[in-house]
Amino acid sequence: MRPTQVARSEFGVYVHIPFCKRRCGYCAFATYTDRDHLMLRYADACVAEIGRARSAGLPPATSVFFGGGTPSRLAPDELGRILAALELAPGAEVSVECNPEDASEERFAVYRASGVTRLSFGVQSTVPHVLAALDRHHDPARVGRVATWAWAAGFASYNIDLIFGAAGETDADWERSLHDILALDHPPPHVSAYALTVEPGTPLAADPAGHPDDDVQARRYERADEVLAGAGYRWEEVSNWARPGHGCRHNRLYWTQGDYLGIGSAAHSHRQGHRWWNVRTPDRYVAAVEAGRSAVAADERVDGDRRRFEALALALRTPGGVPDAALAPAPELEGLVERRSGRAVLTRRGRLLANAVTARLEVGGDPAGILRP
Repeated sequence: MRPTQVARSEFGVYVHIPFCKRRCGYCAFATYTDRDHLMLRYADACVAEIGRARSAGLPPATSVFFGGGTPSRLAPDELGRILAALELAPGAEVSVECNPEDASEERFAVYRASGVTRLSFGVQSTVPHVLAALDRHHDPARVGRVATWAWAAGFASYNIDLIFGAAGETDADWERSLHDILALDHPPPHVSAYALTVEPGTPLAADPAGHPDDDVQARRYERADEVLAGAGYRWEEVSNWARPGHGCRHNRLYWTQGDYLGIGSAAHSHRQGHRWWNVRTPDRYVAAVEAGRSAVAADERVDGDRRRFEALALALRTPGGVPDAALAPAPELEGLVERRSGRAVLTRRGRLLANAVTARLEVGGDPAGILRP
């Protein structure tokens, strides 16, 4: 099976936990530092929303992802209570995002006992001045202990997130972060490396001095791919690499237009081209659920050529690529795409210019061929 394929019987659940201790200057997600007083009611509301969905025929979840925000801000027993409200398919993947400063042996033991199978750590960098530029506050030396605790608790799969392009970061700093995580006693089987992006309305957007340089970011990306490929990781999607058998099943649902339900404030859902999303703030979400109302804010239908184009655009970002016919040969694509076995696949340089290549996609032919092995 190609990495870009997911069995259509798979169904995911995303649970948004919007609470954060601090808000990073680059973050545009629906997160809040002043709503911790809502945590218990929020967990109750998530359980209630799940209960309504199950009454309406919610399929067993083959993957669950607790994202945020900072899911590890929630007491582990409360997170376990939300997870227990779901029906899980046999062998389901259950991932939880966790900040290094929240990690503990006790927390991981509760997670495992609750059915969590995978952790994702927001490390971002192992260089103190880079962490400071990113508004992150954990001690880099703690990352090794966190990895050891995760392994000891029985987490055979876990992910580390890195960010490149912060103000003051040098090539040597980026190299150090890459090598530090690979030198851990238990290196992460999955690594995500994201270019720092400037989102409108964030403190970073208001500070041009902190804006990343495109050429520098391209160089850092290429180095990440070289280092990770040399260590036995395969790119799963433009910003994600994994060792064999450790790719994130839940992410693949997103990359293949799979079906999933979003639980919690600002959570998005998708079912066969129908998308909908919940109200953005936890206050409004809790109030709606407690009053017996729907928490849905709006929805849209994505079908026809638009849905086919989105499928192609997503598939292009993975090693499976797209059918040859979707990208007509052109001089502008030379060096960006390689053709093999009837597929067009991005080269390393092509991944850096994925948006430009996406703009040349042509919708036509057999739509089923988009993800055909």
